[in-house]
Amino acid sequence: MVRMSAEERRESVIRAAVAEFARGGYHGTSTEAIARRVGVSQPYLFRLFPNKQAMFLAAAERCLADTTRVMTEASEGLEGEAALHAMGNAYQRLIADDPQKLLMQMQMYVAVATAEAAGDHEFGDTVRAGWQTLWDTVHLALGADVDETTTFLAYGMLINTLVSLGFPSGHRIWSGFHDEARPSEG
Repeated sequence: MVRMSAEERRESVIRAAVAEFARGGYHGTSTEAIARRVGVSQPYLFRLFPNKQAMFLAAAERCLADTTRVMTEASEGLEGEAALHAMGNAYQRLIADDPQKLLMQMQMYVAVATAEAAGDHEFGDTVRAGWQTLWDTVHLALGADVDETTTFLAYGMLINTLVSLGFPSGHRIWSGFHDEARPSEG
């Protein structure tokens, strides 16, 4: 049997944390479920991460980093409208191919809002930093145009909402989008 290194095991925990937190949210996910998914004990899990919050933040950072990477790769060598369409299409594929990424994003927003309401502002700092990196990546790809960046990300958030709510691509609520922004069916 091949043994995994601590770094490989940590990577397995992050992937499992994304899957579990995407499904159950921060408060609805137990570290026991994450450990079970990875096939390790809870004590071993806590050797890799000091607590549940650290696991959630690692999952959130991974989700945002993956989205940023997709935007960077899609817009490489492109400018303006070409970059905008390439990033939009790449994001659509990302959430269609890996729905956990979309669910994890939505859970991040809920977790940060809940922590902020309870007075814990540090929890959101990590997520905000990752989101700022995503914003900067999109912003630069769109020629540092604030209006274009805001519009692009606003459409992305609306797409997240519509997909999360299960609106099919043919529904009238999608009529304000260009065809390439609509989710593909099936």
